[in-house]
Amino acid sequence: MIVFNARGRFHYKYSFGAIRCIHYLTHTQWFCPLTLLLLAFTMVFLLPHEILSFFRSFGGSIAPSNVKNAVTFYEDLHSVNGGTELQRKENYTNMVNTYYDVATAFYEYGWCQSFHFSSRLYNETFQESIKRHEHYVALHLGLKPGMKVLDLGCGIGGPMREIASFSGATVIGINNNESQIKRGIALNRQYGVPESCEFIKGDFMKIPVPDNSFDAAYNMESCCHAPDLVALYKEVYRVLKPGQCVAGYDWCMTKEYDPNDQYHNKVKDEIEFGNTLPTIRTTTEYIQAIKAAGFRVLMVEDFADKLNVHIPWYESLNPKRLSLDGFRRTWLARLIGRQLLKVLEFSGIAPKGSIEVNKFLERAGDGLYEGGRLKIFTPIFFYLAQKPHNENV
Repeated sequence: MIVFNARGRFHYKYSFGAIRCIHYLTHTQWFCPLTLLLLAFTMVFLLPHEILSFFRSFGGSIAPSNVKNAVTFYEDLHSVNGGTELQRKENYTNMVNTYYDVATAFYEYGWCQSFHFSSRLYNETFQESIKRHEHYVALHLGLKPGMKVLDLGCGIGGPMREIASFSGATVIGINNNESQIKRGIALNRQYGVPESCEFIKGDFMKIPVPDNSFDAAYNMESCCHAPDLVALYKEVYRVLKPGQCVAGYDWCMTKEYDPNDQYHNKVKDEIEFGNTLPTIRTTTEYIQAIKAAGFRVLMVEDFADKLNVHIPWYESLNPKRLSLDGFRRTWLARLIGRQLLKVLEFSGIAPKGSIEVNKFLERAGDGLYEGGRLKIFTPIFFYLAQKPHNENV
């Protein structure tokens, strides 16, 4: 049945797609009762709202017909496909925007609104651990009402909303991805925080605000995208008021990483490929960059090495894990998603290139898990650094 309005056209499109889905299901080599059971489970429990919402937001500002070409552009920049670090740095704006246009819907579906890792303490849920990591940053920065705080690379604003609610400070996030900002603004309205949480559309390498504008700044695993870490922290130094601090977690290779080990480098390449990174600095290189920008480093700590960790950060990506807690991050959820995407891309509901995005995100997860298991990589290297009161010191 065709209903001649915007919503009716949407339903007609998906009804036609459903017919093609049935045809595909019954004419492929992987058709079996188990497949139907998995797809039925997905459709019943997830399709009514979240799957359709996922595909409405998938691709961001990229037209559906251009998704496949955009994915090819992204993949060709990376070492696993013959790309170089220099190419990634020269194309970093387009590379990062393309990645988050196609990956954000996957991130939000599987990871909720805070796109960062956390290790879990005893009897702590995944979401509780995420909030604890965010609160830790707010507490070490001494955030309180009346302060204006910069979130560097804020994504769709999950940490921003949590930190603003927890501390009472006003948090302003900078993000260069238009689609993420639109999603973040909608979520700010939904959660009733439009006045305490704001977005700036811009590149954090060139923050469009005057000198000495902020009382604090933080990053939640985002500065690793910067093509030049020293230049980035010089920009953060410029916009912070004298005596104020920047803190956060970021992605680094640890002291266990051996640049002469072929397998270590393979894991590093997979992490860079699946997470739009120009390179991954060592913890030593990271701290040197902050110091070179003029900051005094007050504290550093790799949260992956803390003795009270009950569940390490990478366990959420364990390819053999099966649990109802965080089901969407398990191997079974991967299997369901993989097969469902095949059907939806074939039927025209999902744009061409969707399967390829899922593949490189799965590779990213496997690389991150292996990097964590080998202890050669950490995404939760914490630092706290201060801009001197007297800049001549």
